[in-house]
Amino acid sequence: MAYQATLHPQVIDLGLERITTVLERLNWHKPAAPVISIAGTNGKGSVAAHCGAIMAAAGLRVGAFTSPHLRDYRERIGIAGRFVDTAELLAAFERIERARGDVGLTFFEYNTLAALLVFESARLDAWVLEIGMGGRLDAVNAVDADVAVVVSIGLDHQEFLGTTLDAIAREKAGIFRRGRAAVLGSRSMPAVLTDLAAAVGARVKQLGVDYDVLRHGSRWSYRGSVWSLEDLPAPALRGDAQYDNAATAIAVLEELGPRIHVPAAAVSGGLTQVRLAGRFQRLAPVRASLPAWILDVAHNPDAARVLARNLRALPVAGRTLAVCGILADKDAPSIAAELRGCVDGWWFASTDGVRGSSGAALAARVAAQLDAPAAHAGSVADACEAALAAAGGADRIVVFGSFHTVGPALDWLEAKGLLPPAGDREYTAADHGSSR
Repeated sequence: MAYQATLHPQVIDLGLERITTVLERLNWHKPAAPVISIAGTNGKGSVAAHCGAIMAAAGLRVGAFTSPHLRDYRERIGIAGRFVDTAELLAAFERIERARGDVGLTFFEYNTLAALLVFESARLDAWVLEIGMGGRLDAVNAVDADVAVVVSIGLDHQEFLGTTLDAIAREKAGIFRRGRAAVLGSRSMPAVLTDLAAAVGARVKQLGVDYDVLRHGSRWSYRGSVWSLEDLPAPALRGDAQYDNAATAIAVLEELGPRIHVPAAAVSGGLTQVRLAGRFQRLAPVRASLPAWILDVAHNPDAARVLARNLRALPVAGRTLAVCGILADKDAPSIAAELRGCVDGWWFASTDGVRGSSGAALAARVAAQLDAPAAHAGSVADACEAALAAAGGADRIVVFGSFHTVGPALDWLEAKGLLPPAGDREYTAADHGSSR
């Protein structure tokens, strides 16, 4: 991984020329299986997870490429619900290294190529590809999607995508293709998004217009252009936003109906089985004297607003304490402002990497937005330790602000015996020959 990060002078350098060149040298071709590409400022990981879980419940074999990872690089490349096998991943790296020659790939381009090569030989029924940043110039857009999804448009990565919602929408609309569905996963989208879809010749399918959610308490119904599904269970991913994310996933799969078979029972099964670490992930206390934990990668103002809404919808008898780590290039003051009234005490943690920030610097940046006592720590682990020492059994600790915060927190929780054990998550060679 360290070697891959040295192959290009910039961490982020959007463009398709390098990855297209290496794909041509590898003689790679778009798969016969349908491809779903998912872009969005927030929510794309949840939509990808719902798509994968529903198709898995239908007995379909799915490859899922997501980013970034929380704890293990192999999280990014999933096959049939498991991490890629280490030997297969290394074999893909070797093929890329032989083919790239003097092409200086970014870390994400190398990662994308590895996923495409692994999926190519995995006998998949469908591919789910999550856009890393933007859309038009993202490495994943080297693959033509059968269904393209834009879940949401918000202000993030403005130094690369533009400073207005319209500019960001233009970049994300770059994944649309002529004659194919463009699924929009929010009820309010910049008009430029539908204008660009029309210009390309893509068929727009928008939440609240062409498909929708009808809530009946925790149960709900889906109304789409083809399917009408009654009495669905609540998504296992928590928060009201997950109903819209689940409906968006169903709208995507509805488009693939002629190519893959997804019965209604599989939709219900997938909704109850879907899992996604770090998205309002709740950990019950292992002892009554200990607090509960909530982990959320919310790293921009829109995501922080959703986190605040979820916290208010789930009151706690005691206090809400926050462990927060936000990268230096994010709008930390606006993120903190969204949590006003939700947090009774803050611990600001340092984040690593070239985009990282010290806990002290972060605390200074957001100080004007806080309405509760704050401290800072040298690491996420230190911040978690301090918050735990201050918490009681009626309290909860919310860890949020970045993948670079939630990942180390999960490592710390596991080391402290506060994280439920996980089963074998690696896809193995024994799975390779299996079909549906």
